Amino acid sequence: MKKYWAFFVASRYIFKGRSSSPVLAVLGIAVGVLALIVIIAVMNGFQLGFIESILEVSSYHIRVESLSDHNANEIIDAINEIPGVKAVVPYKEFQALARGRRSGQQAVIIRGLYENTLEVDELLNSKLEFVEGNFDISNTSNALLGAELARRLNLGVGDNVTLFSLTGILSAEDEAGVENFVITGIFRTGYYEYDCTWGFLNIEKIPFLDNESELVLGVKIQNRFHDRILMEQTKKKLSGYEGLKISSWRDYNRSFFGALRTEKLFMFILVGLIFIVVGLNIYQAQRRSVLHRREEIGLLRAVGASKGAVQFVFIFDGGVIGFTGAFFGLVIGLLIEANIQAFFSKIEDIVNVVIKIINKLADYLGAGIQGNFYLFSPAIFYIKEIPSRILVQEVIIIFMFGFLSALFAAWFASGKIAKIRPAEVLRYE
Repeated sequence: MKKYWAFFVASRYIFKGRSSSPVLAVLGIAVGVLALIVIIAVMNGFQLGFIESILEVSSYHIRVESLSDHNANEIIDAINEIPGVKAVVPYKEFQALARGRRSGQQAVIIRGLYENTLEVDELLNSKLEFVEGNFDISNTSNALLGAELARRLNLGVGDNVTLFSLTGILSAEDEAGVENFVITGIFRTGYYEYDCTWGFLNIEKIPFLDNESELVLGVKIQNRFHDRILMEQTKKKLSGYEGLKISSWRDYNRSFFGALRTEKLFMFILVGLIFIVVGLNIYQAQRRSVLHRREEIGLLRAVGASKGAVQFVFIFDGGVIGFTGAFFGLVIGLLIEANIQAFFSKIEDIVNVVIKIINKLADYLGAGIQGNFYLFSPAIFYIKEIPSRILVQEVIIIFMFGFLSALFAAWFASGKIAKIRPAEVLRYE
C-alpha cells in the first residue's frame, strides 16, 4: 500500500478543498476538443468531397498519355493485370462552345467516353447523380450536360445543344467543327466547376469535332495513396512501349491539394490556440496550488516522500483534468458530428429568433434586418447539405492535444516542488 499513497493524496487534492479553476480548465479543454472535432469534420467533408470529385470524375489516380503510336487495347489489358488496379478508362477531351435556347455561348469541356464506362468505372458511377435522363451515349448524336450548364443554356432532356470546337475556331487551316446533339442526361457531381462547364459525348464522335484530341487512359486504383507504387509497377509493365507519359494525381493537382493541406494545417493551429490558453490557466492554477500547499509538501518530504512522488501528485491532478475535459469534448463532438445537420439547423433557428427580436426593436427606428440567417447558405455554397467526415487518426491527435496540454502544464508547474526545502518550510510550524 505504501507505493499507492500518491494516488490517494492526489485524489484528495482533486476532489476536496479546490477552487473553480479545475472546473474551468476541464470546460476549456472540452470546448477546445469539441470545437476542433466539429470544425475539422466539416472541413474534411468539404475538402474530401472536392478531392473525390476531382479524382473520380476528372483526373483519375494515374494517367497514361501519348498513346498515338501504340495499340491502346494491348496497353489497357496490360494495366488491368497489375494488382491493385480497379479500372482503366479510355477517354478523349477537348474544349468547345455550347449554345442552347438562350442567345450567347458557354465555354465547356467535352469528354468523350465509351458507352460502357459506368460499368467499368464504378467510382465514376457513384459520383454522377442524374437529375434528368441517364448515362446514354450509345448513339453518337447523344450528349450529357452538367446540371448548372443545362440551366444556364435553358436546356433539358430531349433538347438540342450545338457544340463548336474551339480548336477548329482558332486554327487557321481548319474550319470550325460544329455539330448538334440531343441531350439524353443531365448530371450533377456536387462540384460546381464540373456541373457548369462539363459535358460527355460518345468517344467515337470526338474526331469529327476535334481531330487533335489524343486518347488518354485514366486508371483507378484500390488505394489512391499507393499511386507511387502503382506508377512504378505500371512503368515496368509498359517498359516495352516507348514514349508513354505516366503521371499521378499528386503531379497534376499539386497546387490545389497543397492549398487544401495548408488550409487544414492553419485551422489546426488556430483552433489549437485554445489548448495553449487552457494550458496556461492550468499552469497558473497548479503553480498557486503548489505555493498554497508548501507546508503539506514539506511535511510529506519530511516523512520520506521523494521529490518525484510529490511531483507526481500534481501531475496526476493535471492528467485527470486533461483526460476528463478531452473525453467529454470528444464524446460531445462526435455526437454533434453524427447529427451535424440538426446541430446547424438549431443554431440557425436560434440566430433567426434573435434577428426577429432585433427586428421588432429596430422597426421603431426603421432599420430592421431583412431575410433569414444561414450558416451555409445555398446562395453561397454549392451544397444540398452540410458535409461531414471524421478521420480516426485526426480524432486521436485532437484528443491527445487536449490531454497533453493539461499534463504538460501540470508538469511544468510542479517543477517548483524541487525548490521547496522541508527544513525551511517546517522551521516555524
